[in-house]
Amino acid sequence: MKKILVPCDFSDPAVQAFKFAVDIANQSNGEIILLNVIELPVMHDTVLMPTLNFEQAFLSDMKVNAENNFNKMKTKWAKDGPKVSSFVEYGPITTTINQFVEDKKVDLIVMGTKGASGFKEFLVGSNTEKIVRWSDVPVISVKKSTKGSSIKNIVFPNALRADEETLTMKVKDLQAFFKATLHVVYFNTPANFRKDVDTKEKLQAFAKRYMLKNYTLNVYNDLSEEAGLANFSREVGADIIAMATHGRRGLNHLMSGSIAEDVVNHLDCSIWTYKTK
Repeated sequence: MKKILVPCDFSDPAVQAFKFAVDIANQSNGEIILLNVIELPVMHDTVLMPTLNFEQAFLSDMKVNAENNFNKMKTKWAKDGPKVSSFVEYGPITTTINQFVEDKKVDLIVMGTKGASGFKEFLVGSNTEKIVRWSDVPVISVKKSTKGSSIKNIVFPNALRADEETLTMKVKDLQAFFKATLHVVYFNTPANFRKDVDTKEKLQAFAKRYMLKNYTLNVYNDLSEEAGLANFSREVGADIIAMATHGRRGLNHLMSGSIAEDVVNHLDCSIWTYKTK
């Protein structure tokens, strides 16, 4: 967590994400990069020849306004804190952020979100949900004020797959960084049921294989994985949920959805996600 990107539209969730990133950077001796993305208005003169139509003065004013807001945030929340740099870029939000991550060699994104629901979620989703789906680096989604020092309980949903070694090692690093208890949980659902005795045996083998410390092993029964995750997280007082996302796109994403993206949209606690192959 040495180079942390905070995409910022200056909303309250974005400010909360920045404050959380400051806490993390102070602990890791890292730096923060603030990024404001300005989407250019597009006029389609024809189907084949879209034309950008914008006023340079208007874009310049937006950039100056963003820089002024950045300076206020730095002064108020990071005056004596970590190194903070800020940038304004023009383009589509998701692709611009992903390219920026690659160019600046970012290793963590901390992003505020208001979530999305209903028809809006089905058609568009939140920008954070899109970043969660596509990002090649871990993303922490923040909805409310959270201090790094308050992270004491991490919930780690586990499907007990044999091919998630990289994910598990990254979650262990996350746990070690926050010095938190790791609650490993398998969700039993009517659609994906297995006997508790078999699941507990596999969970114990998992903990032994990865030499887990300061952890609990849990089997939780619910009607769906998302419902189980919400209910279990409330019961153990989760401060952050650490989970994989599989980056489904296009029609496959619309038809199948993603539990990680649904959780980002619907739960209030912070969510750490990492895209697996």
